[in-house]
Amino acid sequence: MSEEMISLGAKLKQTALEQPDKPAVSCGSASLTYAELHRRTNRLARGLKALGVKHGDLVTLGLRNSIGFVEASWAIWKVGATPQPVSFRSPKAELQAIVELAKSPIVIGEFGFELDRPMVTVADIAARSDDDSDVPDETAPCLKAPTSGGSTGRPKLILAGQPGVAAKVSPEVGGWQLTRESIALLPAPLYHNAGFGMMISAINMGAHLVLMERFDPEATLAEIETRKATWVYLVPTMMNRIWQLPEEVRRRHDISSLKTLWHLAAPCPAWLKEAFIRWVGPEVVMELYAGTEAQASTVISGAEWLEHRGSVGKVRMGEMKAFDEAGNPLPPREIGEIYMRRPEGAPPSYKYVGATAKTLPGGWESLGDIGWFDEDGYLYLADRRTDMILVGGSNVYPAEVEAALEEFPGVLGCAVIGLPNDDLGNTVHAIVHARPEVTEEALRAHLKDRLVTYKQPRSYEFTDEPLRDDAGKVRRTALRDARIKKTEAA
Repeated sequence: MSEEMISLGAKLKQTALEQPDKPAVSCGSASLTYAELHRRTNRLARGLKALGVKHGDLVTLGLRNSIGFVEASWAIWKVGATPQPVSFRSPKAELQAIVELAKSPIVIGEFGFELDRPMVTVADIAARSDDDSDVPDETAPCLKAPTSGGSTGRPKLILAGQPGVAAKVSPEVGGWQLTRESIALLPAPLYHNAGFGMMISAINMGAHLVLMERFDPEATLAEIETRKATWVYLVPTMMNRIWQLPEEVRRRHDISSLKTLWHLAAPCPAWLKEAFIRWVGPEVVMELYAGTEAQASTVISGAEWLEHRGSVGKVRMGEMKAFDEAGNPLPPREIGEIYMRRPEGAPPSYKYVGATAKTLPGGWESLGDIGWFDEDGYLYLADRRTDMILVGGSNVYPAEVEAALEEFPGVLGCAVIGLPNDDLGNTVHAIVHARPEVTEEALRAHLKDRLVTYKQPRSYEFTDEPLRDDAGKVRRTALRDARIKKTEAA
């Protein structure tokens, strides 16, 4: 790197010296200045060491949006370890599988059940030390390790390829168009990769990060007005819920302070995107398309989108191409699978634990998305992962849900698909081939402690016909199309 990089702990210390009394993070009525965040994370880092956390460890972090989430993350980095964020709603079986992959020495969170390793709160960690003086500088070898359900039905970890560092001299405008003057509102969950990355960028820039413990459409508008927020991140489901508020409610709140609104994590319906562009301005609305793996990305502004309606943007980092099933690159407007690769000479951007990448010769990797490029190089997604279901911006892999259902006695086979939903984008629908004694109520009870809420089927359908062919294959797209056609004909 041409610019000088320092550890995330050293970066926080530097910012705390430069602007000690400036708010670093707020959530509800609670707030910490940069000086307070630095001292607090020193104390927590010592507490983590007392609990056995070592340099290079992955530490599973399952907290709600809170100041404690930010504190715990920086304390982990100050130890030279890596935050491994998970949903605070994770059920026991799913969380146990994740911590086994991560080899986490501890789990930070309150889940209402026990695991085979210590589970602690931020308060528990703080109780291990009262020393908030500076700790020895350490750099985490891996910045973050988010999870994904994976197409195999088992969770996988996506270890970032970069270490826990930041530029010693921050640019005037950093990642996500954040500046030191930004008041950045995050109503989206920090345990998702996008929210987690935005949290890192906001603190590294010395901005004021404002968290919401949970999303509420009108409360989000009120928070923008009250805080005079200049920056916000929403997923399309949140945008839809805001837009469904009565017009007089939306107009009641002054959101003119907004300079940037990012949306990503799921496809945004064209009508909804256009409505937001008209409402807040084309220069405000920004969209990014990439995977957690971060091999490459596209970006598009609202103004560009109006000229390329439906696009997710031009490639800004790395390379992307559409390939046919034989692995041949396709010309403009030909639909194929989107493959990505890193900029020439760049090191790998991630490493899987518990999975392997789908590749083509030449360093190309696929996330399973289908799409096409126009003559100007703008990407349009025809589908996002042929099997994956996006529920309110969260990824649901059918194989994971099917594996859990098929654990139940009497279930002979099943197929899980996504059905369109105006609010969430999709809902999970389970088609189950089972013996007569199996009931929907029994399956719901079975999944309650096995899958996080958004992965649990919203609806069920029972059949007495096998769903897979002799080769064990299931045609989820055909099953989904048939049900959509039936609904449209009704």
